[in-house]
Amino acid sequence: MTEPLRVLFVCTANICRSPAMELIARDLAGSTGVVFSSAGTHARQGQRMNPDMVPTLPPGLSYDAFRSRHLDSSLLADADLVLTAQQAHRQHILDDFPQLHRQVFTLGQFAATIAEIPDLTGADLVVAAGQRRTPAAPEHDVADPYRRGKAAARKATGTITDMLRLIVPRLVGDR
Repeated sequence: MTEPLRVLFVCTANICRSPAMELIARDLAGSTGVVFSSAGTHARQGQRMNPDMVPTLPPGLSYDAFRSRHLDSSLLADADLVLTAQQAHRQHILDDFPQLHRQVFTLGQFAATIAEIPDLTGADLVVAAGQRRTPAAPEHDVADPYRRGKAAARKATGTITDMLRLIVPRLVGDR
């Protein structure tokens, strides 16, 4: 039996963007062999999801059990692919773990990269993306909605959802 593909989403506090990424990706993937999780570069352990983000999630999506986690080396070692909300998070990881440069992308950077690799899915796609990465650009970032109100939360969730609708089917093998 093949090990499941493991995807780790990363933002700053793991209470807004990365939990939304994790929960929306799980929802889009359904019951597949891909495991989605999240963490924050500066997260405090055990925090609930930001209340402004909750109503932006798809109806019926369960978030009650979610608790924030601080990013550490064991979470990175367990991930096949790390997708960050912003270039700053990607750089934070690569500063300490440069050997992961083929596995760490911003969410938008990964979406742009896989658009150039139309014939692969799953783990093969992740390997190919690591070999021909599109450079990160400001438009690949998901703006931080923390303390910026409900409109900023809706915009962040919309951006995340649009990108994940491109990414998740390719990770699970549904082109």
